[in-house]
Amino acid sequence: MSIAFTHKQSAHCENGVVSNLLRFHGMEVDEPLVFGIGSGLLFSYLPFIRLNGIPVVSYRIWPGQIFKRFSNRTGIKIERQKFSSTKTAMDALDRQLDKGQPVGMLTSVFYLDYLPAAYRFHFNAHNIIVFGKENGRYQVSDPIMEYTTELSYEDLVRARFAKGMPEPSGRMYYPVQVPAHADFEKAIWTGIKQTSHDMTQIPMPLIGTKGMKYLSKRLRKWPERIGNRKAILWLGNMIRMQEEIGTGGAGFRFIYAAFLDQASARLKNDALFELSKKLTQSGDQLREIAYYAGRVCKSRTSDIKSFGELGDMLERTAAFEHEVFSELYQLSKSR
Repeated sequence: MSIAFTHKQSAHCENGVVSNLLRFHGMEVDEPLVFGIGSGLLFSYLPFIRLNGIPVVSYRIWPGQIFKRFSNRTGIKIERQKFSSTKTAMDALDRQLDKGQPVGMLTSVFYLDYLPAAYRFHFNAHNIIVFGKENGRYQVSDPIMEYTTELSYEDLVRARFAKGMPEPSGRMYYPVQVPAHADFEKAIWTGIKQTSHDMTQIPMPLIGTKGMKYLSKRLRKWPERIGNRKAILWLGNMIRMQEEIGTGGAGFRFIYAAFLDQASARLKNDALFELSKKLTQSGDQLREIAYYAGRVCKSRTSDIKSFGELGDMLERTAAFEHEVFSELYQLSKSR
């Protein structure tokens, strides 16, 4: 039960799974195009939702929405399933593999034993593709890996049915209809409009650039509000979400900048190219924040910033991104 499948490594799991699945079905789309059309970039700070006692910081939309939006905007039809029974889920997977259909699915990173131990933690929204089965082991295309790998039946069951938030519940998905010709120009502008709207126009102060500014104010006060030890834990989590979980904030800026670069060439629009360069600068700013925040977390004694200075840096980044995405929003409204 083996399928001729081409694996390509990517920066972010959902983008990579979508790109690799669609390439198998004859649609040549790369990671930036998937991310941009799927409006994957977002920022949210949700202090009323806690994971391990720490407020949630997210630099992307909810898992699964990138593929949903991309498919809706390009005319792709997708079959999505979730299961309450492990046997039913694995039998359904085997049936699709027998048909020669690679399958995307949500998994928990913790049970993917091909990953180094340091990277295996309880994160239940990691996307992979299973494209075959040989000698009782499943062949896996994990977009963050350089090469394809494999997983036992038992570990795949554990990964598909891990407990915690969100529960994967055996979720799997695959294209059932891919158009020969998609209207990428319309899809690109639709994707830009939603991302730029969500980053600048949502009135809720916890979303988009407003959310970044709100977090910058809270960040300054963490040591006095919650104590130094907890403040460092919260800061470490913010940077972990930015730099490690699902590519993170800075990485997403670089991917989105690449999307704007491609969109500029496809649509012959120089303004998009100029904005792509600015968004690369924003990614650099977030990486700088991560550098100094990391030194605080590791108790370095030189070349460090205070929580107040880190808050100032984040607020400047929020203001810079507000200008970039406001300009993008105005451009997209005219289309």
